[in-house]
Amino acid sequence: MPDSTSRYTRALAWLDQHIIRPFYTDRVRRLILQSFPFWVASILTGVVAVGYEKVFGWAEQMSFAWLERAPWLAFVLTPLAFGVSWLLVRQGAPAARGSGIPQVMAGIELSNASQHHRTAYLLSLRVAIVKVLSSVVLLLGGGVIGREGPTIQVSAAIFRAINKLQPAGWPQLSRQIALVTGGAAGLAAAFNTPLGGIVFVVEELTQMHMARFRMAVFTAVIIAGLTAQTFLGPYLYLGFPRVVPATVRVQVLVVVVALVCGLAGAAFAKALLFLGRYRQRFTTLAMQAAWVLGCGLLLGGLAYLVGREGVGTGKPIINRLLFQNDGVTPWYLFPVRFAGMALSYSSGGAGGVFATSLSAGAILGDGICQIFDVAVADRNLLILVSMVSFLTGVVRSPFTAAILVLEMTDRHSAIFQLLLSGLLAQGVAALVDPHSLYEHLKAGFIRETGDVDRAARTAAAPPNEPPA
Repeated sequence: MPDSTSRYTRALAWLDQHIIRPFYTDRVRRLILQSFPFWVASILTGVVAVGYEKVFGWAEQMSFAWLERAPWLAFVLTPLAFGVSWLLVRQGAPAARGSGIPQVMAGIELSNASQHHRTAYLLSLRVAIVKVLSSVVLLLGGGVIGREGPTIQVSAAIFRAINKLQPAGWPQLSRQIALVTGGAAGLAAAFNTPLGGIVFVVEELTQMHMARFRMAVFTAVIIAGLTAQTFLGPYLYLGFPRVVPATVRVQVLVVVVALVCGLAGAAFAKALLFLGRYRQRFTTLAMQAAWVLGCGLLLGGLAYLVGREGVGTGKPIINRLLFQNDGVTPWYLFPVRFAGMALSYSSGGAGGVFATSLSAGAILGDGICQIFDVAVADRNLLILVSMVSFLTGVVRSPFTAAILVLEMTDRHSAIFQLLLSGLLAQGVAALVDPHSLYEHLKAGFIRETGDVDRAARTAAAPPNEPPA
């Protein structure tokens, strides 16, 4: 590591001396020198995001394959995967558990000069590696998780590492801006949604004025996204679903779907928080292991009964509902997915809720369409609205949710309904809890890093002397 660091430092010095300094004014030179490490980190983020997406897709297909070939294996492989995923996190990096977005939010809050050392617990490269391994293992066993939140944490870890490598005297942007920019680049590369990455930063990650970090964020989003597109092509995450002009009845149903799905998303967030608090009563290793294996066994039973639509990210379900909807999706699929998401997240392994929330919302929206006997041709708009609303109920970022779904489908004709549904879902979800799932989890991670920091200082203090 020291050798690679010194080579990186020498390369930066050579670049400044021979390429930048002779041809640019001091102001432009400083801007380039500040931005260059971010460009390097953005390229790495794009490459890692593509590799992660490929491995994640392979793991999901493998879980579908063994479940279709021998469904009874769900009672063995699912608990086993839950256990291994949890152990990887417990032994390797406790901050790698869960989504990853709360960890980035906590890291940004702790990135001031007096506390920045605490961000290593949340956003080190070790955490990033454990994050990827744990989530892939969980998905192989049928976990109901996504990769988008984990990609954001991995991206922030990459930006943090590159930021630390800059030599003394190099004009730097702040650590806080590095983490904010990493979060935006990670979301843009994960979903191929550059505008979503920018809106996500403004709405969710920071309350800083946009002028402080706009150039860093814009360039990072562009570079990370273009790097991902170089390998994957200019794809849309969900393709081009057909959306017909909305009738007055459908416009009214937009409001109904937004309110119901917003409440459901908020209820899901409360369920995760309840399970997290309940799990804290299990203090011994044996009790914690029993909880994890119990979650795996319950999900294995659901997978055995329902099949492949009860496991994985849920993206194939969204594609089926948008492009091959037969109008008869079973009523029990939403509660099964809801329970599967809760069990997977509460197991203590790594895995996100972005993609799975979108799929849960799509299923619930299609169910509401069935109740109101909406023609299949008119359902796509309501399904897109339900995706925005459920995700907003969970994360409380209505504009991010609306822009993400817009960019993933390229359905600009639906933009007003998507924005309206996000605002309605935000309002009704606030009645359940004024704070988002991520805000609650962020506060927990901040407390956890404080406990770890105090324990480390206590262990390092000389005998018979109190820690500093």
